[in-house]
Amino acid sequence: MTKGKIYLIPNLLGGEQWSDVLPEMVKENAIALRFFAVENIKSARRFLRRLDRAFPIDESEFFEINKRTNPEELQAILREIKNGKNCGVISEAGCPGIADPGADLVALAHSSGIHVVPHVGPSSIFMALMASGFSGQSFAFHGYLPKERKQRIKHLKEMERNVKYTKQTQLFMETPFRNMNLLEDLLNELMDDTLLCVACDITLPTEHIQTMTVKAWRDNAFDLSKRPTIFALGNFSVNG
Repeated sequence: MTKGKIYLIPNLLGGEQWSDVLPEMVKENAIALRFFAVENIKSARRFLRRLDRAFPIDESEFFEINKRTNPEELQAILREIKNGKNCGVISEAGCPGIADPGADLVALAHSSGIHVVPHVGPSSIFMALMASGFSGQSFAFHGYLPKERKQRIKHLKEMERNVKYTKQTQLFMETPFRNMNLLEDLLNELMDDTLLCVACDITLPTEHIQTMTVKAWRDNAFDLSKRPTIFALGNFSVNG
């Protein structure tokens, strides 16, 4: 029996039109699938209906993969792929497998000789890095920082030191409703000349991406509440 394939299908980052950020091939491959492993079933169904209003949701199978998914559940999905079903992996937003639980299923697929097909699409992490002006030769993504403020500040200062001594770009994020708490810590705790990039609402009409020193941000900060945002600390390779 021929094994199925895993198709990594990028989701949208917000309310943008799919045709603005996804190639036609991604749409065609996504709507041809009927078996999905997704981070969130509701958002995956909504995404597929945005690609094709007539997409047969009721004829399709959806399995959630997230931090609570156990190995047995992943193996059950893998068995279906081994038995010939093609599977679409869809993140809640952006590219699956990047800061995303989809990587666990992909790792199992490789160990089972299953073909993995990545598709082109928006990634807020990489798009923020591209637009920051910071080095893309060496970078680290830290995901969500600690909720406890003392630990969060400690982590911020460690990243600041990494930028200074290793020149490695540091990227991180926060849940949108806590963005302003994080921004306040950045502006109050980091050195004046540290460069900070704030990239919010990426791909949306309200997109705003700006890199300035912490000192300049103190006079130019704006409301990030409820706006998906990637933060980055780094260096410019040239002086303006």
